[in-house]
Amino acid sequence: MTIPADVRTRHASTPVAESITRVASRGDDVEVRFGLPEQHDDWLLCSDALTDPTVFDRWRKALASWLEVEYGESSDRATAGYVMGWYLSVPAQLAGLLFHSARRAPSLKPADLAFRISGDRPQVAGIALLSDEFACLPDDPAGNHPAATVVADESALAALLRAKYVAHAAEFVKSYGPTVRLGRRMLWAAATDALDKGTWLAGRSCGDEATGVSDAAMLLPDKIAPLTSGSTMRFTNGEWTRSRQSCCFTYVLPNATECDTCPRICH
Repeated sequence: MTIPADVRTRHASTPVAESITRVASRGDDVEVRFGLPEQHDDWLLCSDALTDPTVFDRWRKALASWLEVEYGESSDRATAGYVMGWYLSVPAQLAGLLFHSARRAPSLKPADLAFRISGDRPQVAGIALLSDEFACLPDDPAGNHPAATVVADESALAALLRAKYVAHAAEFVKSYGPTVRLGRRMLWAAATDALDKGTWLAGRSCGDEATGVSDAAMLLPDKIAPLTSGSTMRFTNGEWTRSRQSCCFTYVLPNATECDTCPRICH
């Protein structure tokens, strides 16, 4: 992939980089970082993934091999569903994490994000932000930084972050949609799920799950097209859960059943 020269030499000293550093070691399975390590051959720019049709094809083939080992066979629907959700988790998780932990909205442009895929189960194992730019609230101590854009209030920040996320998701739908038999609504449902879940899990990883749930409701207050619903978080049997809008198609694999949050199950 093509990595801008300034990204290779950049240090985590800008406000948004410091925000990531503060929350990067919260014990989540996915590494979140600012910039790329010196050895970044296994990292891929989102913009490259969205413009090179072979990227998702190779990713799905790697997943198919893993599913064949785990389940005895693979499924085109399952590989399409898994990769769909995994890719969308890249902008969604970064958006939710910085909104929850710092009330900042980073750039989510495909050229400003990179990701790394695990060598075993080929899921997203690392997410990197490559841009200093961010939006923030009037009381943000870094509001006068050259890379900052100050917005009026939390509602405005949430709306801006949602728009940034939708713009990235639209590029994914345009690129990935023609390669799979999922349908446009399923793709946008997956985008909705990823943002809702990413924000909820940001709260949980930072030790404040209830606030993460509230943040998800702020980012997804209602059905705002092209997203397919507002936040579906709910408190049931003493714990938070949600109703998915999209499907990963795990249930089509041998000896597998629907996920607890599967849209095929009536909640």
